[in-house]
Amino acid sequence: MGAEKLRDVLEYYQDLGFTSLYRRTAQREAAMPKSTTSRETQPEPALFELPGLAPAEDSLQKIREDIGDCKRCRLHQSRHTIVFGSGNEQAKLVFVGEGPGADEDVQGLPFVGRAGQLLTQMIEGTAKREGIPLERKDVYICNVVKCRPPENRTPEPDEMEICGQFLFRQLSVIRPKAICALGATAARALLGRKEGVTRLRGNWYKWRDLPLMVTYHPSYLLRPYNQNAKREAWEDLKKALHFVYD
Repeated sequence: MGAEKLRDVLEYYQDLGFTSLYRRTAQREAAMPKSTTSRETQPEPALFELPGLAPAEDSLQKIREDIGDCKRCRLHQSRHTIVFGSGNEQAKLVFVGEGPGADEDVQGLPFVGRAGQLLTQMIEGTAKREGIPLERKDVYICNVVKCRPPENRTPEPDEMEICGQFLFRQLSVIRPKAICALGATAARALLGRKEGVTRLRGNWYKWRDLPLMVTYHPSYLLRPYNQNAKREAWEDLKKALHFVYD
């Protein structure tokens, strides 16, 4: 079985809540009389733990080292910088976007362009109005893919799958109280759902055992005709902040 197929199988069983499986040992089966049919002489199944999807004692530093000068998918061909993530490594709230843009590709940091500036205003402005002492540096921000897609196109499914293993490890290491998925791509990567953001937003879901809120991507909110969406996004963020910090 290939590595990617094995990962899919492990994720499937762990999503169902299984942490261990039973199997018969080859040594016991070989020692059994072939004519034996009695239950008393059947080999006892051996219990073994499912291997983890991430290395033992994983850390953000180790994840970044494992990414290295990544060339696992076609996105490396046009990128300048791998954009890993930034913020508080013990954050209670993690924001997940789609992928780096032009400014992020140059600076190596997520959400530093116009959309990032709006996200910062939303986080800090909402927190201030709600009486929550919170700044952008207190949360953690990352993307589904770590390299900028050409012309800011939507990442392809295989690109999201390859890079998603590192995103999942990031979330597993940080283990925030909640995750905020920004936009349809992040929601699809984390929830595996194909509905649009307008149907998913404002509600709580689960990634593994972590609560997850879906809202609009800040780049969508920059468009002048999306004023209603902007108000909805502020409400979503307010709900997430109170859930995490109250």
